[in-house]
Formats: sequence, structure tokens, C-alpha cells
Amino acid sequence: MTSALQEAVQGAADRLVAAGAAGVQFRVARGDDAFVVTSGVAELGTDRPVPADGRFRVSCLTKPFVSVVVLQLVAAGKIVLDNTVESYLPGLLPYGEKITIRNLMQHTSGLYNYSDSFQKPGDRFLRDRYKHYEPADLIAIAAAKPLEFEPGSKFAYCNTNYFVIGLLIEKVTGRSYRTEITERVLEPLKLAETVLPGDDPNIPGPHARGYMQIGGEPVDVTLMNPSEAGCAGEIISTTRDLDTFFSALFSGKLLDEPELTEMTTALPEDMIENLPMGIGYGLGIMKLANDAGLDLWGHGAGIPGYATFAATTRDLSARVQLSFTIGDKNFGPEAEQAVIRGVNIALCS
Repeated sequence: MTSALQEAVQGAADRLVAAGAAGVQFRVARGDDAFVVTSGVAELGTDRPVPADGRFRVSCLTKPFVSVVVLQLVAAGKIVLDNTVESYLPGLLPYGEKITIRNLMQHTSGLYNYSDSFQKPGDRFLRDRYKHYEPADLIAIAAAKPLEFEPGSKFAYCNTNYFVIGLLIEKVTGRSYRTEITERVLEPLKLAETVLPGDDPNIPGPHARGYMQIGGEPVDVTLMNPSEAGCAGEIISTTRDLDTFFSALFSGKLLDEPELTEMTTALPEDMIENLPMGIGYGLGIMKLANDAGLDLWGHGAGIPGYATFAATTRDLSARVQLSFTIGDKNFGPEAEQAVIRGVNIALCS
């Protein structure tokens, strides 16, 4: 790859810091060649650089990992995508006979998003950051609410969907989704830098610290019990491991063609709202707009302190993984546009 491309990506990372990120790591791959650039600092108030191999909370990028497990179970005949939640988990939802597994995976279930019942981030996070949340209790918050729309009629991104999927995986396998992801994905791909932490509030290995604006000041929120994100967003990983995962996915190492086709059969663009670059949503993965019209797939993610974006062309010719820590500004439209611009520079230049 050319030095001009690396300089352009470095400039994109620097602009993201100017827009409010504390630190950035940006990995770009073209075929078998890859490079990483970093910008900003690993900890506010220091000049410690962001580690190029740093770990971070990938949040909603957990969903493609979960979806791979579900689709492997589909291939094994243990799950049918168009069967209902009620048929697998009777009594879990008062309207479980209306919602299919496909609805859950593509966010067309109509379920209430349990996190909307929490107080706004800030003081609530500081009070509850080490609290353990049971999946069934979070699902119960949603189950107590009416459906927000008829299943299948609309798209609304909702973490409750993937908490239900976590219970589904446990029901049909007799093992936790963490065990299934570990044995079906992490171990075969040797993703040694990727973990499902459970209740552990720490980020193992080198990492940048993340912050949240509370009372007008940046507060370190690196440590947290991620059970609040659970099956919808608890994974910790690295840009290298994410690249390995998506490369394995689109090269057929994780799913056979029928299941990969299911995963990448996307809802139409006119159903998709509030997903940066999103022009379609499949089963745990997004189809992404880009300046060059590439057949681009991936996912974005955010959790207190950390934001992540990963994208790859279907033919794996161009791939990018971007992680940044929230700094001394709120993440707003300027930062969002800096991410979109940076991804396009990395993939389309």
C-alpha cells in the first residue's frame, strides 16, 4: 500500500481527535497488506500514545459473532429462522407467537428496547457501573411493554432482540452463548485477543482509557460490568482480531454459502433509519454506503467510553477497523462525519 494512503488515513485519525476523540487506532487492509495508524493519547492528561494493538469494548460488533453462532445452528437443523420465539422459549414474551428468530436478528421484532427505560447516561452509569444484570430481567422490562409495531413491518435497532437470542442459544445447545462463541468462533480462528468478559469490569491487555461527559467534565468510565450489554454488546477485542473475524466470515470459514446468503440478505434502504452509512440490515450485519459503490458490509458500535466501526468488501479486497475512545467532548455530528469520512478515505482512496 502507498505511503499516500497511510498519510491520508493518518490525517483522518487526527481529524477524529480534533472532533473530540481522546485516542484513535485505525487499521486498514488491502488484500494481505495492512497497516495501523494511531492518534491522540491513551489517557487524558498524559502523552501516553494509543497502543496500536490495544483492546477495546466492541459493543454492538458482538452481534455478528452471535449471528454466526445462530446461523451455524440453523445449518445443523437446531434453529429455523422463521419459527417463532414462542416455539423455542414458551412464555418468555406475551406476544412471542408473533415474533420470529429472523425478526430478532434483523431488528424487526417491534420489541421495546430495555435500555430506553434507564435514566440518561451519567450519574446513573456511575451508580450502576459494576451492577450485574440478568438477561431475563432486562427482557422482562421489554415484555412488560406493548409491541412498538407489528413484527416485520418496520426496522428499529433494539438490544433486547439479542438478549432473547442469547437465551435461544442456551435453550437449543444447553450451553451459554459465551461458550458457543468461544468454541465455534474464537478458538477456531485463534482470536486470542478477543474475550467475553461476563461480569469482569476490566479490559485485559494494553488499552486506551475511555471517558464520558458527566457534569461537563470527562469522567473515566473504562471499568464497567458489561452485563448490561450482554449478548448484544459485551465483547472486548482488537482491530486485528476483528479483521480476522470478518475475513473468515466472508471467505467461507465460518458459514456455508446458504447461511452467509441469509446473513447478507438485507432489509431495503427505505426501512433503515439512524444507522450511519447503513443502507440495509441483514442478520446481525449492515450493508454500508460508501463513495466508491463498493459491496461493503460491517457494523458500527458504541458503549460508554468507546466507539468502533468495522467494514469489509465482500471480496475482502478492502477492509477497515476503527476504534476510538470518547474524550473531552460529547460525541456529536462532527465526530460522526469524521468517522464516515475516515472510513471512505481508507476504503475508497
